[in-house]
Formats: sequence, structure tokens, C-alpha cells
Amino acid sequence: MSDFKKRRIVVTGLGIISSIGIGKDAFWKNAIAGKSGISEITTFDTSGYLVHKGGQIKDFSTEEFIDKRKLKYVGRASQLAVAAAKLALEDAKLSRSYLSRHNAGVNMGTTMGETQWIEEIDTVWATSGSEKVRIEPIYEYPPYALTSNVAMEFKLTGPNFIFTTACAAGNYAIGYAYDLLQAGKADLMLAGGSDALSRIAFTGFSRLAAVAPEKCQPFDKNRKGMMVGEGAAVLVLETLENALKRKASIYAEILGYGLSCDDYSMMITIEEGMRFAMGEAIKESGIDKNEVDYISAHGTGTPQNDKEECAAVRNVFGERAKEIPLTSLKSMLGHTMGAASAIEALACCLTVKDDIIPPTINYETPDPECNLDHVPNTGRKQKINIALNNAYAFGSNNSCLVIKKYDERSQ
Repeated sequence: MSDFKKRRIVVTGLGIISSIGIGKDAFWKNAIAGKSGISEITTFDTSGYLVHKGGQIKDFSTEEFIDKRKLKYVGRASQLAVAAAKLALEDAKLSRSYLSRHNAGVNMGTTMGETQWIEEIDTVWATSGSEKVRIEPIYEYPPYALTSNVAMEFKLTGPNFIFTTACAAGNYAIGYAYDLLQAGKADLMLAGGSDALSRIAFTGFSRLAAVAPEKCQPFDKNRKGMMVGEGAAVLVLETLENALKRKASIYAEILGYGLSCDDYSMMITIEEGMRFAMGEAIKESGIDKNEVDYISAHGTGTPQNDKEECAAVRNVFGERAKEIPLTSLKSMLGHTMGAASAIEALACCLTVKDDIIPPTINYETPDPECNLDHVPNTGRKQKINIALNNAYAFGSNNSCLVIKKYDERSQ
């Protein structure tokens, strides 16, 4: 095995903005308690829709994180990303002066990017004509605005990448940060995902009849669909050597990841692609599948996705599949799009650190096609050493991240 493969990558900081809590402590307390972040949407008028609820963040003060003079040019998705990054850096005890002396970069995933600006452009164009459209939203709309805004806020001069692989984008961002650190191309990386509540996404999923009217019920027999949400999560990744050198606290270790594209449908991911991503993640991480203790599911609450994911897990793990807890945070948060797998990766870090599994809430009626251990409605204290974080997306962008409990004795 080469030196390239011997680098150990650890997580030393966690930052999150979500509908069930701002900051890792508030988020985790409510996640393991099974608190729902679903409420009536107030960001935009939903009277013309058949559904009216989503995972909207209602207690987020942007001015706590960003100079109000900048807000005119920074969209909500970037605001969430910058805030999550700030919390992660504070949690990792990384100062701006430290960052300026090291090769620090940022990777973010997103599905919608800064839809705030495209919605403004569309509205003004439709009501007043193209000549009334301000030039600033055009500059701020491209998805790379998220990583640019984070980098500018914290003066990060290292690698800077945006991933737009839809709802798997957070895993992609974390996975590539892992690669950059393995290759010695960065000293530390901020990696995660961010998406704001979008009228465009809400309209699209509503037109697909994929949105549940009241609650998201992953793996339940009577599940009616997903809920559109928003949020951001950022993880600080660095080599174990660097973390030990600066005496950082360590949450977990990233062992590797797997990706796949099953080329089946633009909108439907099937068991084959999910299974391949999990298999690649296990192989690349150098673990045995029997070592997996927990799976953070993609678990959208749509009939097809949940059935296919459970089939993939049974295919990979055989009879042991029923012994592995498989839960969905989307039952609480709704689907936070490009932020989803980043939030779920953050939760996996806390799961392996604290040995607590957050539940799948709103679980009422078992589904024979999803007959696995979904930790229904109540969190569970259980020893967890290795967790898989599954995320699948439109375009058959399938991903799986492997997260391990950090053992000080293995330094």
C-alpha cells in the first residue's frame, strides 16, 4: 500500500443550520429526541398549491453570521453555507489567522444553488420586462457563488469546488475533500452542502405529486412522499497528523466513499445503482461489510425510493440486513436537497461518537417491502463503530460515505 493510501482523514469541526436546530448541540438534541422541523411555509405563498408544509428554518438570524452590508449580494443558500462554515470553524477552534497560514479550501454541494436570484429575475422579467432586471442577481446566481462566498468570508485560498449532483452533492463534496487531503493538495478542507427553501423546487416536486401533504413517513407502508426543506452543514476535515499536531478534538474518521450511476432514469434511482455505491464504499474503505453497524438512509418517504433502498441493503448485507439499523433524518427535516447528505454525514459523526441512533419518526405501519430495523419514533442507545451514509439523486447520482468511530489507541 502506498503512502497516499496511508493518510488518515478525520473530522474535527461540525457546523449546521437546520429546521430543528442551529448549531450541532441544538440539532443533535432535537434529532435524537425525534423532533419534527416541518411547519407551514411562510417564505412564499403556497395558496396555489395542494400542499403547504416544508422544512423551513424559522429561527435563523443572518446578521449573527454575516455583515448586514453584504446581505444585498449574498443569497440565502450562501448565507446558510457561510453560517454553517463559521460554526464548524469555531467548533474546530480554527482561527482566521491559522487559516491564512495554511492551505485551506472549501467544497460544497447544492441542488438548486442561489434560486433566490433566479426567482427575482423571473418575477421582475415577467411583471416589468427584461430591462428592469438588476444586473447583480445575474452575477450572484451561478452555483459556485456558495463556495466563493464561503472562501471570501474566511479568506480560504486552497481548493474550491462546487458539486451540483443534486441530492447526493453533500457526499460528493465530502468525498472529494477526502481525496484532496489524501493527495496532500490541502492542509484542511471545509466540506458540506447547502440549499435554501426554493419555490422552484417546491413547484417541481409538487407537479410530480411527490410531496406529502402533512408529514414525511420514510419506510412506512402508507408513506405519501417527501417534504421540501432547507439547511446547510459543513464538516472540517484534516489529516490525523495535522489534527494531533494542533491538539484538536476529533469526532470521527472518514474511511472512504463509493459512487455510481445506474443510467436508468433521470428521476428514479434503482436498487442496482444503490447497491453498487454501497459495495464500492465498503471496498474502497478496506472494511468488511459485517463491520457496518448503522446506515443513515437516503429515505425520502417516496414509495419507490424507500422500497429500492431497502432492497439494495438486503442485497448487500443478506440476512444480516435486518440487524443493521437503517434510519432517515428526512422524517424530521424533510429533504434539504444538496444539504441532505452533508447534514446526514454530520449526524453520522455524532452517532459514532455518542453511540446514539436518531429515530425515523412518523413511522406507524410496517411495510413488508421495507422490513428492516428503522428505529421507529424513539432514538436508541447502541454501540456504533462504523456507519454508512447513503445519498441518491436525480440523474442516478448515487453515493455512499463510510464514517468510523475515532479510536485514540489507533494513532
